[in-house]
Amino acid sequence: MNFGLSEEQEMIVETVRAFVETEIYPHENEVERSGIVPAELGREIQRKCIDLGFYACNFPEEVGGAGLDHTTFTLVERELGRGSLGLTVFFGRPSGILMACEGEQRERYLLPAVRGEKIDALAITEPDAGSDMRGMKCAARRDGGDFVLNGTKHFISHADVADFVIVFAATGEEETPKGIKKKITAFLVDRGTPGFEILKGYDSVSHRGYHNCTLSFTDCRIPEAQVLGEVHRGFDIANQWLYGTRLTVAATCVGRARRVFDLALPYAAERKQFGKPIGANQGVSFKLADMITEIDAADWLTLAAAWQVDAGRPADRQIASAKLYASEMLARVTDEAIQIFGGMGLMDDLPLARFWRDARVERIWDGTSEIQRHIISRDLLRPLGA
Repeated sequence: MNFGLSEEQEMIVETVRAFVETEIYPHENEVERSGIVPAELGREIQRKCIDLGFYACNFPEEVGGAGLDHTTFTLVERELGRGSLGLTVFFGRPSGILMACEGEQRERYLLPAVRGEKIDALAITEPDAGSDMRGMKCAARRDGGDFVLNGTKHFISHADVADFVIVFAATGEEETPKGIKKKITAFLVDRGTPGFEILKGYDSVSHRGYHNCTLSFTDCRIPEAQVLGEVHRGFDIANQWLYGTRLTVAATCVGRARRVFDLALPYAAERKQFGKPIGANQGVSFKLADMITEIDAADWLTLAAAWQVDAGRPADRQIASAKLYASEMLARVTDEAIQIFGGMGLMDDLPLARFWRDARVERIWDGTSEIQRHIISRDLLRPLGA
């Protein structure tokens, strides 16, 4: 494994960081205050990203993407993590699961998403089925050449700006060694489809401006042509394509932590108490030492997991470790940064309180810390028969 970045990767990091600093930072305070990203501002960020050549950079060149490998795309996500998620969502990283589109689906969903003509959202979580995907109650029954979908999804990120939603629903049951489990199918459902409503979600303490929504399906008729992948094989599609979301969480946590550290370090060197910089006190200097050690560890753990994927090696445990450690690291680093700043750390003049609040959800979505520990421990124990 080469621990250095190539010239191209260095250029990409510098370009994306400059984009975040010039196009995202200036709008963060207003989004934090209002909880809203004006539609025109979102479109402007999207247009600038397309002009920059980075829109859908996680997709292969043959479908119009930039074709970045997982390691380089992880670097992009790390830099985007420095900015407000409500704004950076318009930078454009469609769900990789759309690569499962076939035939007419490519022209209707995949290619428009890559070109920035349509925005997708992913709908898995339900009120009674979060991490337990097989426990979902939202169900679709076959009716002739269609499926009729009924049920509710919630915590569906940025569905309010989506043109279509990738919905996972139960479509049957199967007997397994561990008992009866539901068969899952993925569907492509357009905004405006009769029986499909996108409702306002919950007010969240984390990531203001990046909204969660509740989706309601009432006898919503979906043609079989809008099944993504094979009927009853949605669980397989999720396992094949959705690992990237956990790498994204890890990478963005590293980016946020580095921005927080970049604020805390010079403050510790410049702020004086009792006639000397506070950083001269061991109580502060040791905090900085621990913070940068944890940030670097999370960074390398995340990049190593992406490298495993690029190398074609199994990486479930490495990705779970990266997501677990980086998300928990961010909570510790933001908390320590506020402690270094004292009361000012909680004021709106600085983004520290925002990052502190935003950090809390990272240990929950895309698989809780407990789920990540389960994945890691299972990978360790199964080869030993335990």
